[in-house]
Parts: sequence; C-alpha cells; structure tokens
Amino acid sequence: MIVSNYEFLQNELYDVVRLFGALENVNHTLEYENGVYRNLFSVGEERFSSTDSFLPANELEFKRYAKRFSKLALYRFFSAKYGKMPWGALTGIRPTKLAYAELAAGRAFEPLFEQMDVSKDNIRIISEVLGTQKPIYEANKGGLDLFVGIPFCPSKCAYCSFITADIRYTEKYLDNYLTALERELDGAKDFLKNVKSVYVGGGTPLVLNEERLERLLSMIEKYHLEGEYTVEAGRPDVFTEKKLDLLEKYGVTRICINAQSFHDSTLEAIGRKHTAKQVLEAFELAKKYPFSVNLDLIAGLADETAEEFAYSLEQAVSCNPDNITVHTLCLKKGAKLKEQTQRLEGGVIGDMIAKSREVLSDAGYAPYYLYRQKLMAGNWENVGWTKEGKACVYNVDVMEEITDNLAVGANAISKKLFGEGRIERYASPKDIPSYIGKIDEIIRKKRELFISI
Repeated sequence: MIVSNYEFLQNELYDVVRLFGALENVNHTLEYENGVYRNLFSVGEERFSSTDSFLPANELEFKRYAKRFSKLALYRFFSAKYGKMPWGALTGIRPTKLAYAELAAGRAFEPLFEQMDVSKDNIRIISEVLGTQKPIYEANKGGLDLFVGIPFCPSKCAYCSFITADIRYTEKYLDNYLTALERELDGAKDFLKNVKSVYVGGGTPLVLNEERLERLLSMIEKYHLEGEYTVEAGRPDVFTEKKLDLLEKYGVTRICINAQSFHDSTLEAIGRKHTAKQVLEAFELAKKYPFSVNLDLIAGLADETAEEFAYSLEQAVSCNPDNITVHTLCLKKGAKLKEQTQRLEGGVIGDMIAKSREVLSDAGYAPYYLYRQKLMAGNWENVGWTKEGKACVYNVDVMEEITDNLAVGANAISKKLFGEGRIERYASPKDIPSYIGKIDEIIRKKRELFISI
C-alpha cells in the first residue's frame, strides 16, 4: 500500500515499488517551500528523508520535479536494499523523450540520467538512438501516420496480452470487421490526405485468406500514395507466395517476420504452430521480393538460457534483415506466461540484452528506437536495430510521438499532436464485437479529434 499527501505522486511511487517487487507499505509526505522539496518516507518500520532544491516556474514544473525527487529518494532506499536497476529510477515508457526534453532546454541529457542512476551502458545506447534518429527528425515535415489493426492470429501466444485470439474462434467476425474498417477509413477521408507512412499490424494480418487480404489492401490503397508501407506478415506458417504477390501489387515496402525464437522447443512452449526451419524458409521466400524486412526476437521466453538466446541472435543475423527488434519478455496481466512466471531473474535477462547489443553492433546494426513497458523481465527494454538508412520511420514516429497517428480497428489508439507537448488520444473498444457495434460513434469521435476547431 502506498499513501502520499499528494495524490498525483502515488502512482509514481508505486512504479518504483513495482520495480523491486517490494511488499512493504510506503507512507510518504512531501514538504515544499521556496524551491525546497523535502520528502519524508516510512517504509515498513524504517524512516528516512531526502531534500532537493529547484525553483519551479509554474505548477506543471513543480509537479515534474516533485515526481523526480520523490521517486529518486524511494529508489535509492530500495536499491540499497535489493540492488540497482539498469534504468535506475526512470520508470517511464520512453526514456528518449526525457533526453529530448533536456536537449530542448539547452542541457545535455547525460547529467540527469546519471542523477537517476541509469547505467553507463544505457546512457550510451540512448545517445546512439538519438544519433540514428537524427535523419528522421530532420526529414519530419508533418503529415500523418496510419495504423490499421488486424487482431486475428492463427493461435494465441503464451506471452501475449493483446486482444488477439485464435482465428478459429473469431473468424465469424472477420467480414463484418473488414466492413467496419472500411467505413472507418472512409469516415476519415477528410484528414487522410497527407499520409506519411502506413503500418498494418495485429495480430497476424497474413492470417487472412487471399480474398480477404486483397479486400484489406484495396481499401488502404486509396490513402497510400507514396512513402513507407509496412505489413506485419507475422508468422511463417501463414506465408504464401500468392499473399506476398498481393503485398507487392499494392505497394507494400516493408514486411515483418516475427520469429521470436529459433528453437523449436521454445516455439512449441509459447503456442506457436511453426518451426525455426519455417522461419528460415520464409526469409528465403521474401528474398524474391523488393521488401525491406524486419525480424523480431524476444529475450526471456520459456526456459531459454542466455546461450540459447545467443544462438537465436546468430540465426537472426544470418537472415540478413534490415531491422532486428529485441524485445524483453513483458509479463502482463492476461498473458498465460504471467500465470506461470511472476518475475524472471534479472541476471539472465541482463546477459541476453548485453549479448544482443554486442552481436548486433558487431554485425553493423545501430539502435534506432527504444521503449520500455511495465512488468518487463529484469526491468530492461525493447530496442529496434537497423542497418544504415533502413530504419522503419513509423516505429520512430509512434515511439517518439512526433507525428499525428490515425489508428483504425479494435483496440487502436489514435493520437493528435497539438504542440507544446500536448497530445490527445482516442482509444477504440478493445473487443471485436464492441468495435463493430460502435463504429458510428468511433467515426464521429475521431473526426472530432482530428478536425478540431
């Protein structure tokens, strides 16, 4: 239980407690006067305090520094007791945004990250990400990114907490879902005139049969005039040459092959219906086409060792994709693995992440986007790695929140940027029947968001 005399601090302090899996009750009092922040804590039977100084210019800045100082004080207490975390007292999803904010204020970001006890390796990778993103930021001339969600899969993975479900149980909704998607896109035509990039994700979009896939691609075609166009081809057991022919026909420029692991025992354990050999065969098939290819791996799956994960890294590099994203297993509520494993040992995950940085750097890849999630094994992160000039623009846009994003489909979250850090969001219903049934309301609310007065 966490109690603070400032309600807006309670969730912030809870995030710190969650980092360590701590069970102690936390009582907190913030005393503030003339730029002096005094944080007083009782954690179980222990008492401590911390004093920091900063004179805020306004209420927003007061809250920002109140959060920073209180979290840091509690982090220092728990880290002395349980050991340091790789990202220190930073609990946010996007540490890069914090770095950009410091740079925008005319300050180097490194001193703040050092103050928050972020490891030197993680400070270095943030610097590398910012460097790789620079050409994308410099070329950013506005526009809008379009995300199209297809929440259907050939099976439900054990680590997945998304709304996606086995298509055997959801196929009955598919045609009505595609009709709702088409209506939603048509309802957005007034502001779908400067589409910067398109991303069709899931789920597993290629689980659609060829007729339905062409129906989907044809409804998107009128809005994709040029630029990046990505489709999560997903799992190799849904690849066919005819489906890839359709992707090429409709102007897709990039596909994602979500290998996750190159060990058959792991794939079976997480509920996949394909083998590692089929992943390699999918890459061979993709070579016939002009697509850039992304590949995904997950560190911490099933009972994999650091050595087994290193083998998957080697296999991934041998496939020669343009991007390789290394995810850390996230044990979210709703995922089957969450029921089996509450928290993986951070040391093993740390070895996996360190190996990925070494192998991918040596292979000529550079980190180009990074984000974190709550309940990640070992409190690590997800990092996208790219060959020079091959970064997925959509991934940078959505992670750094630098472009408007119209997201259509069930559980899709649209974002509209209004300047000075203000972002407004609209989330569509999570489940498929509700999305279909509420499509008129969804269209109306998104028009209100994007055609603002």
